[in-house]
Amino acid sequence: MAIYSNMKRANTALLIIDPVNSCVHENCETPERNIRFTKIRATLPKLAEFVNEYRQRIGGMIIFTTLTPWNEKHLPPNLNELYTDPRANYYSEDTVGFDEQFHTVIPQKGDLVIAKNTYDAFTNNELLSALKKKGIQYIVVTGVFTDGCVLASVVSGFSKGFNFVILKDLVETTDVDTRQELQKSLIDYTFPVMYGKTISSGEFLDVFSP
Repeated sequence: MAIYSNMKRANTALLIIDPVNSCVHENCETPERNIRFTKIRATLPKLAEFVNEYRQRIGGMIIFTTLTPWNEKHLPPNLNELYTDPRANYYSEDTVGFDEQFHTVIPQKGDLVIAKNTYDAFTNNELLSALKKKGIQYIVVTGVFTDGCVLASVVSGFSKGFNFVILKDLVETTDVDTRQELQKSLIDYTFPVMYGKTISSGEFLDVFSP
């Protein structure tokens, strides 16, 4: 059974959102705010294995997102204004580029790598132009954070006319119970009912590749 009737290799891209130190590495955790990435680190080897299998069995366009330096100078005015609330403030103190480096899941030659300065990947004009040039209509989504940049990107991309497949075992968020519960609600209800097919990576490969 097809995932979408018109979904083919040629019009499909794999999007891997923010597998970077800022969202993964233990040195970037903030225990005093209960921000820990244990579950994300546990997911990344499986994501890396899936990306390799996707390359071999499907091929086509693969997109990685990373971040600009996550500080006031590089972020847009609305995010800087939001960050005046200490509860919402996620500024980084990194000055050497460590936060933006990829962790475990590494782009290869030919992959598109874009740096975003907000939660939504689809604010990046380079991404939109590349998708249009390649004739991409369907986007397979993986990465972090499910309730943050993944959610923002799916909602925005859907509003721009793209169709989505969300791989429910290859998206993850921080360890805190509240965000884990929110992630479950997104995967069980919001994503499949409002934004796209929500299936496991194994189901995807079984259906979409020989």
